[in-house]
Amino acid sequence: MPKRTVLRSKTGKKLYAVRDTKGRFKDIQSYQRAHAADLRKKSKSETEAAAKKPVKAKKPAAKKPVAAKKAAVKKPVAAKKAAAKKPVAAKKPAAKKPAAKKKK
Repeated sequence: MPKRTVLRSKTGKKLYAVRDTKGRFKDIQSYQRAHAADLRKKSKSETEAAAKKPVKAKKPAAKKPVAAKKAAVKKPVAAKKAAAKKPVAAKKPAAKKPAAKKKK
């Protein structure tokens, strides 16, 4: 993998400067695009591990009763409206104290 240096553009975006074997800049790419490309690419060990792993058959999921779930989710409409309208306490301005006079 080529060595990359992290830089910032004039606008402040993070950049990767890819260097060649002699250390000269070969390519400059945005950090966001380079990072996304790194995540898409799988390493050699990941591909080997995926090839060795056998594929498992999925079990059908047990279905839960729908009626009990819907009854638990529903709440009275009046309770929802009351919960939504909570009174907001008004902020009181702090009382200003007169500045103490300096003694000579």
